[in-house]
Amino acid sequence: MKYLAKSAVLAAAIGFSSALTGGAWAETKWDMPVPYGDTNFHTQNIAQFADDVKAATNGELVITVHSNGSLFKHPDIKNAVRQGLAQIGEILGSRLSNEDPIYEADSIPFLATSYDDAKKLYAASKDALAKKLDGQGLQLLFSVPWPPQGIYTKKEISKVEDLKGLKMRAYNAATERLAQLAGSLPTQVEVPDLPTAFATGRVEAMVTSPSTGANSKVWDFLSHYSDAQAWLPRNMVFVNKAAFQALPEDQQKAVLEAAATAETRGWEASVKETEEKTQELKDNGITVTTPTPELKEGLAKIGATMAEEWAAKAGDEGKAVLDAYKN
Repeated sequence: MKYLAKSAVLAAAIGFSSALTGGAWAETKWDMPVPYGDTNFHTQNIAQFADDVKAATNGELVITVHSNGSLFKHPDIKNAVRQGLAQIGEILGSRLSNEDPIYEADSIPFLATSYDDAKKLYAASKDALAKKLDGQGLQLLFSVPWPPQGIYTKKEISKVEDLKGLKMRAYNAATERLAQLAGSLPTQVEVPDLPTAFATGRVEAMVTSPSTGANSKVWDFLSHYSDAQAWLPRNMVFVNKAAFQALPEDQQKAVLEAAATAETRGWEASVKETEEKTQELKDNGITVTTPTPELKEGLAKIGATMAEEWAAKAGDEGKAVLDAYKN
């Protein structure tokens, strides 16, 4: 009996060991915090990226996407990935502008106002971005732009002076500075908190994309959208370098290939998103206008000031990016 019992225990142990080495142990699981909800095109693109990685690795690398800031809030995602609390993540790149001006090159107003120009600016700055992240133990995988940014208000805006005194939502240093130069009062508010912030009067205006506007159902608390096409800020997806390098070579290749596909798909989705979400704003009663000549002139002056300030901060590295972009 004792012999049979020992044999049973030994068999169970061998079976458990086999399961570890042949099954669950071979599966690598990554957590991926992202700041936006499941209906957002960035999140949908990332969900497809995760599916592509799983398929390409035959289920040996599984990425679980935690949307809407549910695992880590937007401001905490980069450090969470850097510290290995999550292996991969997504953020709005320009949120890191306080660390280095290179991160906000895409948020200089009226520098790159079309998808073609945004691609050129990304190409000009990509190596510098990757180098900055690499120095912090992170690896850039891909970057996808938001639709061009416009101005949301509760009344029609025909000149910059109409923004004076309004509490304007800021989501990075660039939007904060723009608000200051327009005479508005910048207020930090994350996307999930927008409806409450407007309903309580904490903010009265914002500069953001048609995508964020439609996803937040701005027609419940705003009435006007000026399609200023000020800039196309980009989200970045990056991975903890140590976690990436711990993968077998074939899985690393699968991640990089899925990332390249996600970047192409994401840019295409952004163009489509611009058209669809702008129409959705109109369909729900938002008055969509193109900026008046007065407003354009005023915004252009703000843009010129911000470009000068950025170039001064960014130094030689920033000059190299701008030169590469212009050439």
